[in-house]
Amino acid sequence: MASPHPAPPASNRIIRWLTYLMFMMFAMTTDSVGVIIPEVIKEFDLSLTAAGSFHYASMIAIATSGVFLGFLADRLGPRLTIILGLGFFAAASGLFAAGNSFGFFLVLLVASGLAIGVFKTGALALIGDISRDTRDHTATMNAVEGFFGVGAILGPALVAALLARGASWKLLYVFAAGLSLILLLVAAFTRYPARERPAGGEKLDLVASLRLLADPHASLFAWGLGLYVAVECAIYVWMPTLLADYSGSAKALVGYALPAFFVLRAAGRFLGAWLLRRWDWAAVLALFGGAIFLCFLGSVLGGIEAAIYLLPLSGLFMSVIYPTLNSKGISCVPKARHGAAAGLNLFVSCLGAAVGPLAMGAVGDAYGGARHGFWLAAGFAALLATGLVWNWRFAPARRVLADRDADDYQTAS
Repeated sequence: MASPHPAPPASNRIIRWLTYLMFMMFAMTTDSVGVIIPEVIKEFDLSLTAAGSFHYASMIAIATSGVFLGFLADRLGPRLTIILGLGFFAAASGLFAAGNSFGFFLVLLVASGLAIGVFKTGALALIGDISRDTRDHTATMNAVEGFFGVGAILGPALVAALLARGASWKLLYVFAAGLSLILLLVAAFTRYPARERPAGGEKLDLVASLRLLADPHASLFAWGLGLYVAVECAIYVWMPTLLADYSGSAKALVGYALPAFFVLRAAGRFLGAWLLRRWDWAAVLALFGGAIFLCFLGSVLGGIEAAIYLLPLSGLFMSVIYPTLNSKGISCVPKARHGAAAGLNLFVSCLGAAVGPLAMGAVGDAYGGARHGFWLAAGFAALLATGLVWNWRFAPARRVLADRDADDYQTAS
């Protein structure tokens, strides 16, 4: 299969930075829910489960968009898909300034989540177009997720600064709307690489996308992503609530726990972009998966005193897992189907992001506090570690990834 002609180097650099900044922008909103949820609990007198819908709503919308609209990146092309997604995201985020009811905010979160699913699949499809091989694809994905990690630091910090000055957390979304409009203009005037069409005249539609669920390699990585995200969301959705009432000797560190997690996760992803070019990705993931489990196990056995240190530390080990599994899942299919594969990964990972915290919130409500939900998260971490060790030991996707290198990247620059 012929590879597409690469875009000029200058365009490749613009595409990379556009992708980096898009991920940073939406992370500022999605990863700020941990510091927003305590505010909406007070403002609207909500239970943990109800307040958690501030997170579930957008995650379910992103998941729905990924699986039902992911094919648009292949059918319409990344450029138009990104422009449409950024436009709708800017509109939904800007409208936060006009609302004052919890229901209205949930509607806007659903709308912005659908938009994120559209422009994110377009951006992920572009990464394959500008990568030299599957290893380069994985390294680039880690760099992209590194900028996502930067956004996850900036968003909560901005919310905290707004609240400290008596301003509303809603201004975070207004800021994101403005940044989205700037990125939309950049996307509109950027030259993109030509895309190859699927062999045999395969249709680029929803039915073709859903067929990926039957692909053993693509679906294996997708469900691994879902399990990982359930573990990660335990930190930024419920850790602030877990630590909120702590009054022990390490109370001064509580306010730094979530920022420390995000900083370690971001730093680890930039390190991962370098590390995964030099070491076997499966071995690295198996090692880091085991370390994550130990952090969660120590947190539930040692109590909040241990959790203050171990839960943020888990971010360092989480750093490379999501982008690497995402990259391998996308790389398992031909480049012409990268948008659909990205949509599948987005669907399952957001399903994990919705179901995991929802289950933790329900357990917390049933047994009397957020700390009980972290026992469930430790179970998720144990399953994740087991799966990553199995993948390292048996390498089920090694052959198909080698085939994709030979077929899709042989002339890419």
